[in-house]
Amino acid sequence: MHVTIDQIILIMPNARRQAGVFVSALNAAMTNRKIDTPKRQAAFLAQVGHESGQLHYVRELGSDQYLSKYDTGSLAAKLGNTPEADGDGQLYRGRGLIQVTGHDNYLRCSLALFGDERLLRTPELLEQPQWAAESAAWFWSVNGLNALADQDQFNTITRRINGGLNGLEDRLQLWARARAVLCVSSI
Repeated sequence: MHVTIDQIILIMPNARRQAGVFVSALNAAMTNRKIDTPKRQAAFLAQVGHESGQLHYVRELGSDQYLSKYDTGSLAAKLGNTPEADGDGQLYRGRGLIQVTGHDNYLRCSLALFGDERLLRTPELLEQPQWAAESAAWFWSVNGLNALADQDQFNTITRRINGGLNGLEDRLQLWARARAVLCVSSI
């Protein structure tokens, strides 16, 4: 089932013209990763809507000071970034419609999408609509989120994406709209 521009705008009213920029990329990515039922699509679009500011952001916002948390320390190490203050936190900042963050995640995503390490050399590719959508669908797939969507485990999906329940109210509002637009029966 493909979503339309009008459906995306009903789900993400602030997306406006961005809906047209992303509709083909989202449909292709959802098809490629079997996000192919109304339940799966509703949950995916709700999470993508929140994570991307309704399709407006494909690159994590933040000052050098904010992004330094990815450059040194325990979070940087967990993400596979070097322990030195060498700028890899800035280089491997969150990108895509679900923010791929850190050297190791860029490497895994690159191998999955391209079969090589090109995202380590050109991380900005995840800012292009096709790869922003494909990386989000890849993340969704490798984290087993289709199965959780099938079971209406939206909070668990949020935790897998976010590490917690940050922005839950907005995510739930997007999910409710997506379920209504895509004709998903209530829980």
